[in-house]
Amino acid sequence: MRAAVLSDGGWGTALAIVLAGNGHDVVLWGRSPDRVRALGAARENERYLPGVPLPDALSVSADLSEAVYGAELIVLAPPAQHMGELLCRLRDEGEAPPGAVYTSVSKGIEIGSLRRMSELTAAILGDVPFAVLSGPSHAEEVSRRTPTAVVSAALDVPTADAVQDAFMNETFRVYTTEDVPGVELAGALKNVYALAAGVCDGMAFGDNTKAALMTRGIAEMARLGRALGGRPETFAGLSGVGDLIVTCMSRHSRNRHVGEQLGKGRPLEDIRQAMGGKVAEGVATAKSAHDLAARIGVETPIIDEIHAALYEGRDPLEAVHGLMTRRARAEAE
Repeated sequence: MRAAVLSDGGWGTALAIVLAGNGHDVVLWGRSPDRVRALGAARENERYLPGVPLPDALSVSADLSEAVYGAELIVLAPPAQHMGELLCRLRDEGEAPPGAVYTSVSKGIEIGSLRRMSELTAAILGDVPFAVLSGPSHAEEVSRRTPTAVVSAALDVPTADAVQDAFMNETFRVYTTEDVPGVELAGALKNVYALAAGVCDGMAFGDNTKAALMTRGIAEMARLGRALGGRPETFAGLSGVGDLIVTCMSRHSRNRHVGEQLGKGRPLEDIRQAMGGKVAEGVATAKSAHDLAARIGVETPIIDEIHAALYEGRDPLEAVHGLMTRRARAEAE
C-alpha cells in the first residue's frame, strides 16, 4: 500500500514509522522545505523524536501533490486548528486517487465552526472514505515500538477494517468501532482535562485531587459526548478513559505540562513561547468545547473553569475553589 502521512510533527512521524515498518510505501510530508530537507538528511526527526531512525521505506517530501499522488491511505496529522487549511490545500493541490482513505489522527474541535475533524473533512472534501485513529498513544513510545493499543473508527466497517489492517502489528494493536463522534470527542476533550490535571500537579494538591478530577472528567466527557451522538461505552474505552489516563499522568503530555505551569503561576504566553512551537491541543479545545457545550446546553463545570483560567484571567486556585463549592448533588446526576 502507498500511504501519505501529512505533517512531520512527532505523531505524524511516529505513525509513518509504524506504516513503513509494516511494509508500506510511505511518504511523510512537511510544510517547511528546510525542515523536510533536514529530516531527510539526518534520517530522524531530531526536534520531536531524537534518536529514532527513519526506516528506509519512508521518504520525505515538502510537495503536497507529490506526497499524496497514488496514495491509498492519507493520514491527516496536523494540529487540529490547522486541519481546515490542510484540507483546503488537498482539495486545491492534491492528486489523491478516488477511493483513498483519509484518516484523521488530530485531536480537537475547530474554534469558530465547532466542527470535529470528520465534519470538517466532509465540508471541504465531500463524501470521501474517512476514519479516525485515536487512543492512549504518545509518539515517543509508539516510535520505539512500546506496546500500544488504539481504536480505528469509521461509519462503515470496511473503512475501519482497512485502517486497522494498515497499522496493526505485534506492538501496535488496533481495535475498530463505528462510533466516530464518540472517538473524536473523547480524543479532543481529554486534553482539556489533562490541563486541569496539570494544574493539580502545579499546585501540589496530591493524588486525591487528581483522582477526583480525572474521575469527574470522565463523567463530564461522557455527558457532553453522549449529547453529541457518542456511545456511552466509547468513553469507557481506549479513546476515552484510556487516553485520559495517559494524557493526565504522562511526563510526555504537553497538555499536562501546560496545566502544571499554569498551576505554578506562569502566564500562558510565556509557557507557549518556552515550548518552542510545540502545540498543546487542549488550549484551543478548551475554547471550542466550552462554546459547544454552551450551544447545546450541557453542563461542563471542569471545561468551564479551565476556559476561565485560560481566557478570562481566573486564578487557578479560584477555579479549583469554584469546582469544590458547587451545589451538593448525587454522583450520578
